[in-house]
Amino acid sequence: MAESENTTIARPYARAAFSQALDETAGLTNWSRMLTVLSATVEMAPVRKALDNPRLTTEQEASLMIGLLGDELSDKGQNFVTVLSTYGRIALLPTIAEIFELLKANHEKTMDVTLTSAFEVSAEDSSKLSEALKKRLQREVNLSATVDKALLGGVIIRTEDTVIDNSVRGKLQKLAQVLG
Repeated sequence: MAESENTTIARPYARAAFSQALDETAGLTNWSRMLTVLSATVEMAPVRKALDNPRLTTEQEASLMIGLLGDELSDKGQNFVTVLSTYGRIALLPTIAEIFELLKANHEKTMDVTLTSAFEVSAEDSSKLSEALKKRLQREVNLSATVDKALLGGVIIRTEDTVIDNSVRGKLQKLAQVLG
C-alpha cells in the first residue's frame, strides 16, 4: 500500500485511540506509551515475520501481540489490538502511533522541533531559537539539537511536515540543480 493510503486507513484508528485517551485519567500518556511499544514491537523482524504467516488467524495474531506485551497494555489497549487484528490493520500500528502523537501534540499545544547543525549549538542559542519558535508558532516547543558535519555550515530545522534547509550543503545542492 502507498504511504498516503496507509495514513488514510490509519487515521480513524488513531482518532479512536485519541478519543479514548481523552476519556481516561492520564490517558494521553498511557495511550502514547502503549502505541509506541506496539509500534516498536510490530517493526521487530521476528514479530513481522510471525505476523506475515498466512496460516495465522486474526485471533492468533491478536494473542501473539497481547502475549508479547502482557502488562504493557491495558484492557482497552488489548481490545484495540484485537480490533486492529480483526480488520487486518496490525501492520498500521507505526502509522497509527505517529498520527496519535500529532493529535496529542496539537491538543497539548506542543511541537517537537529538530535542529541539525554543522557545529554544536550553544544552550543560549537553543534557548533563543526555542523562544522565537514558541512566539511564532504559539506553541510550546521541544527542541532537540544534533550535529551533522556534512552540512558544512548553517542549519536544518524540522518539525512535523515542515523542513527549513538553511545549510551550506542544501544551498549548494539547489545551485547544482539550477545549473544542472
